[in-house]
Amino acid sequence: MLKMDKKRTIQQNNALHKYCELVASALNDAGLNIEEVLKNFTFELDWTKDSVKEILWRTAQKRLLKKYSTTELKKQGDIDKVWEAMNRFLAKLGVESIPFPSEEQINSAKIKS
Repeated sequence: MLKMDKKRTIQQNNALHKYCELVASALNDAGLNIEEVLKNFTFELDWTKDSVKEILWRTAQKRLLKKYSTTELKKQGDIDKVWEAMNRFLAKLGVESIPFPSEEQINSAKIKS
């Protein structure tokens, strides 16, 4: 297996979860609940880290990369592709770009927990 074909790292997984948490906060701060974003829900739900990952991230991931599980993501490139698609989608909703979390942000979040 080539180095570029390796699966995503634990740090990338932690960053992915932190990113989903940040997106959930941004969507909620913008007053955009799941119903407003997807337009096919019949009741209002606030965004959570898990709903961002399951509904938005995983949908983009499946459509772009044909991969269902985040464990299938390659260390190089896959997360960047999904993150870029997510940013374009969020921009259409008026949500500012959310940078993918750095190692420092992940580690400081763990200390606070």
